[in-house]
Amino acid sequence: MNLQNIISELEKVDGEVYDRLKHVSRRHMFNMIGRKAAAVAAPTVLASALNKAYGQALDPTVVDVLNFALTLEYLEAEFYNVAMDTPNLLTGTSRVVFGQIQKHENAHVKLLQSVLGGQAVRKPGFDFTAKGAFPNPFTNYQVFLTLAQAFEDTGVRAYKGQAPRLINNDPILTAALQIHSVEARHAARVRDLRGQKGWITGYRSPGVPDAIYSGEDNTNQAGIDIRVNGVPFENATEAWDEPLSKEDVLRIVAPFLA
Repeated sequence: MNLQNIISELEKVDGEVYDRLKHVSRRHMFNMIGRKAAAVAAPTVLASALNKAYGQALDPTVVDVLNFALTLEYLEAEFYNVAMDTPNLLTGTSRVVFGQIQKHENAHVKLLQSVLGGQAVRKPGFDFTAKGAFPNPFTNYQVFLTLAQAFEDTGVRAYKGQAPRLINNDPILTAALQIHSVEARHAARVRDLRGQKGWITGYRSPGVPDAIYSGEDNTNQAGIDIRVNGVPFENATEAWDEPLSKEDVLRIVAPFLA
């Protein structure tokens, strides 16, 4: 375990990680990394520091939410890891874009694993053909882009759906919202590569299963029908993203689990 790399990865998704680790100074942490005598104890030291930073004795609800998020991050990270290792699939701008997204998703996995420690779920197996529904995701670039959009848009709505369950844990909620915003940027960039708008319109997108956008045709926000004031249906649906429940997300993801 390269602790310096892990801390650097955590810093990518949580710029305040060193503030959270203020009870363990940067110098002290990195000094320990350099000591052979600390090599065995280092993972325990890091886990202890992260647990203190993000909330020791995590509430079971928080553990459930984070493991749910971790499963989604495993899926996304593995999808991009395979894609980046597949010859001739990604070239030029696409390779640059997805190379960066790959780094982000792997950083998210490391953060969630580190916070959860021994309570983290194991990475499941994946079937990116979705039981044959998408037979060639790593040999057909357009199919790959379609799935990338599906995964990213689902991730954005999934994090939004779970945010209320983290309301009593400020550090965890903050980290989750930071990941959520990055997932939204991924989704917009992927949609652009597909020639789509950067935001969701209604409940359908070419080639993407309708279930992923279920509820996105909602035009009522906070009890107010946005169209009453003359806002067109299209704009009314684009101006807000709707959350997805855990159950809805699991139904979407289930075909991609081996």
